[in-house]
Amino acid sequence: MARTIPYDLLKEIAIAMVVSLVVILGFAMFLSSPDVPSVTIQSWSAADPTDFVTTANDELAGASTTADYGPPYNNGTGSVQSIGPISPQSWAGVHANVDQPHDFVINPLKQAAGNDSELTTAIGAYEAASADQQGKWHDAYAKALQDAKVSNGQVTVASGDYGPIPLMMSRLLQLAQTGALDGLLLSNNHFYQTDYTKPLLFMNDGGYLGGLAQDQRLTGTQWGMMNETGLYPGQTWLWLYTLWYQVPPFNAVSNADLLVVLTMVILTLLLMLVPLIPGLRDIPRWIPIYRVIWRGYYASRSQGLK
Repeated sequence: MARTIPYDLLKEIAIAMVVSLVVILGFAMFLSSPDVPSVTIQSWSAADPTDFVTTANDELAGASTTADYGPPYNNGTGSVQSIGPISPQSWAGVHANVDQPHDFVINPLKQAAGNDSELTTAIGAYEAASADQQGKWHDAYAKALQDAKVSNGQVTVASGDYGPIPLMMSRLLQLAQTGALDGLLLSNNHFYQTDYTKPLLFMNDGGYLGGLAQDQRLTGTQWGMMNETGLYPGQTWLWLYTLWYQVPPFNAVSNADLLVVLTMVILTLLLMLVPLIPGLRDIPRWIPIYRVIWRGYYASRSQGLK
């Protein structure tokens, strides 16, 4: 007959928690945490002024990724994902409207132009110009920025017909480098100013943020979803989700996010419905691995029957 041994579950749980706490505190004391400073528009404009000005010029011209992104920010189609008739992004529609020329450039400059008559005049001249003229200024300035020089944090380009754009970009760069632009893009009608949508979209349109993600191995093709900054352990439980981004056809299509989500939904449903699916539910009977796992139980049971 099997012998019963008393087992104090609460005592074992308490011991396990104390040991875990000691180990966690020890690691925290010696390894600290991945204390990487937050990326802000201020840090971006200080580290790479040319990239900031180039991106701001694209935002004002309506030529950035955000400009043609699509729902939920605008009515563009550049980043809308769908599989046949399935397009949750389109179904949700535009509910977080972002007007990047005004939200990222014009409005912050107007707020800063109170005592700056030169800037006020420049904004007025830009808004009074035709769309065709604005486009010519932007194209010429974008081309000149390819050979721009940075001195004392300011961006200079060769002389050319850029209209009021260089002055506007110079003032916007100053706002960014002082940290004022971060605050202006966060301001809204809510009590808490914690909506980082606009700063993140602005930074994502440039090359600086993407470069940092690449260096830290945080991009989609680097298993970034489950990685942490530096060499610290990340969210390992997301391995199955991010796995799909590493293999064809997921890593070669523009609708990979939607494709991965649908794949995970289907796999989850299959797992939930295993008891109801003929064939799958019979696998344990055909391959009785459970008998190996519970061999002690079945051995004692057979002896008891004897």
